[in-house]
Amino acid sequence: MTEETGTILAADGTPVAWHRRAGRSDGRPGLVFCGGFRSSMAGEKATFLDGFAADRGLDVLRFDYRGHGASGGTFADLTLGDWIADALLVLDRLTDGPQILVGSSMGAWVATCAAMVRPGRAAGLVGIASAPDFTEDLMLPALGEMDLARMRRDGFVDRPSAYGDGPYRITWRLIREARSHLLLRGPVPFAGPVRLLHGMADPDVPWRQSLRLAEALTGPNVRLTLVKDGDHRLSRPQDLALLGQAVMEVVAVA
Repeated sequence: MTEETGTILAADGTPVAWHRRAGRSDGRPGLVFCGGFRSSMAGEKATFLDGFAADRGLDVLRFDYRGHGASGGTFADLTLGDWIADALLVLDRLTDGPQILVGSSMGAWVATCAAMVRPGRAAGLVGIASAPDFTEDLMLPALGEMDLARMRRDGFVDRPSAYGDGPYRITWRLIREARSHLLLRGPVPFAGPVRLLHGMADPDVPWRQSLRLAEALTGPNVRLTLVKDGDHRLSRPQDLALLGQAVMEVVAVA
């Protein structure tokens, strides 16, 4: 299938980059991949999903949030609400019919929020190392008193990255804005099928965060698969095979 690429303008005029393949028009839902914090659509899971969908004749769309990858914007100027808006933008403007939203880490939070806003378009969800509410539940406790005081004073702190992409800036605005999108403080009203994958050796997002999401989702068709030796990336061949299996399970029942 031929891949299309392009950009679409967000409400503030910033270009949002995307890649899309059209599948067979056979009534099956398409796939939309939502990446993680500071990741891009050129990552292993995004490109795996692109090839996986192409081999099976499924529509597939991947994109970069503003401030990420090939899109415009400055990362430190943006918030979770901006990235949810980017997901809704590409869902509304670049896809037709029901879609399965596949989210990695922060992308699972973004995808779930988008599904709640567009329940008629979101046919199902697949989460990989899902990190809903990570700003409140994981970032804030990890900062410590000195960094927290510095962030409140200066508006940001720079934190080292374990993934070789340099330090990243956490802004107080990001933390505060994300509070309007927290999911795990009550029921998550989504009725479609959901598959969640999480590594029990994940050093960044505890697997219990996915368990909490599974418990909060209101739909009955929710399954969590734990990978005992899996890390946060879940990008090994055996992990990607599990991702493909989860996607096809949701495609079959969506």
